[in-house]
Amino acid sequence: MTILIADDDTDDRLFMDKALRQSGYTQNVQFVEDGEELMEYLRQEGRYNEENAPWPNLLILDLNMPRKNGFQALNEIKDDPKLRRLPVVVMTTSSADEDVLKTYNLGVNSFVTKPFNFNRLVEMVSALKTYWIDTVKLP
Repeated sequence: MTILIADDDTDDRLFMDKALRQSGYTQNVQFVEDGEELMEYLRQEGRYNEENAPWPNLLILDLNMPRKNGFQALNEIKDDPKLRRLPVVVMTTSSADEDVLKTYNLGVNSFVTKPFNFNRLVEMVSALKTYWIDTVKLP
């Protein structure tokens, strides 16, 4: 099982990795820093190949990233027949109704707002792990 996290914030990536470990997730976690790098990873282009870019079972996607934002990346993912089955959870600082609606219209599987408290992040990540990794049958 591989979780791919697309987030441009170094601290958020560190906290997510730590929260996943604290929630009991001990398998592979991969990180990309923006939407362009995310698409290269998923398409195994540039520096990414089968060895260093294992296919993710779940993508956790931030919306506010440079070069290509989460909306643009999500649109590309859901428009690509090879990528569209990838479960995508948007995890962002936004809680705006228009962002929620737009991401669901683009085909996101879940939308959650990043908590500002690390203990709450661990709880949220634990719930995501329980549902997306331990419960759901993924393609």
